Amino acid sequence: EIVQHFPLMIGGSADLTPSNNTKTKHHKEISAYNYDGNYIHYGVREHAMAAIMNGLALHGLLPYGGSFLIFTDYARPAIRLSALMKLRVIYVMTHDSIGLGEDGPTHQPVEHLASLRAIPNMRVYRPSDAIETAECWELALANQSGPTILALSRQALKKQRHLGNEANLAARGAYILKEAKHDISVTIYATGSEVQIASETAELLEEKGHGVRVVSVPCLNTFFEQDMEYQMMFTCNKSLKVAIEAGSHFGWERVIGPHGLFVGVPTFGESAPYQKIYEHFGITPKEISLRIVGLLGKICE
Repeated sequence: EIVQHFPLMIGGSADLTPSNNTKTKHHKEISAYNYDGNYIHYGVREHAMAAIMNGLALHGLLPYGGSFLIFTDYARPAIRLSALMKLRVIYVMTHDSIGLGEDGPTHQPVEHLASLRAIPNMRVYRPSDAIETAECWELALANQSGPTILALSRQALKKQRHLGNEANLAARGAYILKEAKHDISVTIYATGSEVQIASETAELLEEKGHGVRVVSVPCLNTFFEQDMEYQMMFTCNKSLKVAIEAGSHFGWERVIGPHGLFVGVPTFGESAPYQKIYEHFGITPKEISLRIVGLLGKICE
């Protein structure tokens, strides 16, 4: 849909077009023999792809390019220059976690979300479902002051919301996805594919009488830029703060505080079906709910 409405948009991928799903029926390939197109096969050249996209943006075009999130390592210098020059470049980085599965730790990003969020002028979006993905694309297209990274999952995800709300809920970086049914005792923050796990964890805890609020955080960068009143609405109640993200904990201390619980990946990934890897790292509703109940017991003491 987007490609049809943006004639200056140039798509592409670094040799991962079928995996990134960046090419549509509305694309025509650009080649050495045909420049009348809007899609580039960059080959296994992540750094060159990012550098070329910077040049396209400087010429007034709207470039986006795809790869796996872990391969931002190869493109890092050019990505940093996108941010330094405040260029309107969109990076579609898929396979964003241990959810990649069998390809193992060489392909599973761990520290990448944290390190990319640390780049000034960078917007890092990790949407939880199709609706948030559309919202994040809208925000990326509207971003005129710097690059955007869309960190997208490999595995299929259940829809967390239904259409009908005209507001773009991802626009402020975080929002309440599910409110507690009982007096709030736990606040769970999550991004991307872990939002579904957070929602299922909340259901288990609510069944035990614990009030759980679920906050979806598609963009930490944007959330930290909101006024203090908005931030405090999510972080200053007396509930136990829990963050779930299949990656490094860096940056989450600002949200959950020094005594909050972070559920993530403290080391490199593993090679196995992704469900098994989530179980290995304890990122499952059952395991997380048990840890939360244990902590609530200590807090009550």
